[in-house]
Amino acid sequence: MSAIEVILVDHLDRPTGRMEKLEVHEKGLLHRAITVYVFNSQQQLLLQQRASGKYHCGGLWSNTCCGHPYPQESTQHAAERRLYEEMGLRLTLTPVFELRYNLPMSNGLTEHEYGHVFFAISDRLPQMNPVEAEDWRYSSLADIQLEIQQAPERFTPWFLHTFTRIPQYFEAFTRTR
Repeated sequence: MSAIEVILVDHLDRPTGRMEKLEVHEKGLLHRAITVYVFNSQQQLLLQQRASGKYHCGGLWSNTCCGHPYPQESTQHAAERRLYEEMGLRLTLTPVFELRYNLPMSNGLTEHEYGHVFFAISDRLPQMNPVEAEDWRYSSLADIQLEIQQAPERFTPWFLHTFTRIPQYFEAFTRTR
């Protein structure tokens, strides 16, 4: 199996090249990423607990799924592909917002990403891939916020960073449905 490459970008998300995924995280270079938030009809967020064997943040709770588009792959396709690969869900996702962050990880890697955030609403239950996730649960945004206040170390750094924006975007997202 060949190394997975990701898309390097500038601060406006314009492609500047490509590089192997682990090397990008080691060097802390800005690259394109996708983040998915799936809610159920009770307005609860589907969280995943990352598999313990992941090269960073294993065992921590995070958004429904995340990843990187392959070179020449759209962010929409990448988000839908990763949702299926990680959680076994085939859903049409809606792009909601974009953000940049530069977050050091505890193992010396850096998540320096231009993130494209997607939402969906579905009551389908995930069929998680154990290589990607070891557990899942639905929780209300209020319960997640309380848990973050009490034990932020249980969550991935990018989820902590992104979650602060989720309630306002979710409210706007549900008004358009």
